[in-house]
This record gives sequence, structure tokens and C-alpha cells, in this order.
Amino acid sequence: MGGSYTIAGKAIPTYKISMFFIGAYAALGAAAIMKPKAPQAATPPIQASSSDEEAFIREFLAKAEADEKN
Repeated sequence: MGGSYTIAGKAIPTYKISMFFIGAYAALGAAAIMKPKAPQAATPPIQASSSDEEAFIREFLAKAEADEKN
């Protein structure tokens, strides 16, 4: 078949070494994808220059959400 490497006194075929690394990469990739993510805020933060502006934005968003539900 192919060559082999001697690891800890045993001859390990190269195809088994490559299958081990492919499996390890697949397992690490699956673990990274399945890792729970931190919850994100429902809406982005409002960066208003004054409290009046922030109140206006909040009121506008509330009206827009109410119109969207109807």
C-alpha cells in the first residue's frame, strides 16, 4: 500500500494518520459551529445626542412596531 511511520514503537500506515487528522479537523469544526453564542440585544443601542432625541426615537420605534402588528 503506502508508507508508514513508527509511532511509539508501532508502524502506523499513512492513510490511518491522514484519516485521524481529517476526523480531528471535522470534530473541531463541528464543535466550533455548535458552540452556544452569547445572546445579542434585540435592537441596536440608540446613540442619541440628547435625551429628547432618544425619547423621539423610542416613540417613533414604538409607533412603527404598533403599525407593523396591525
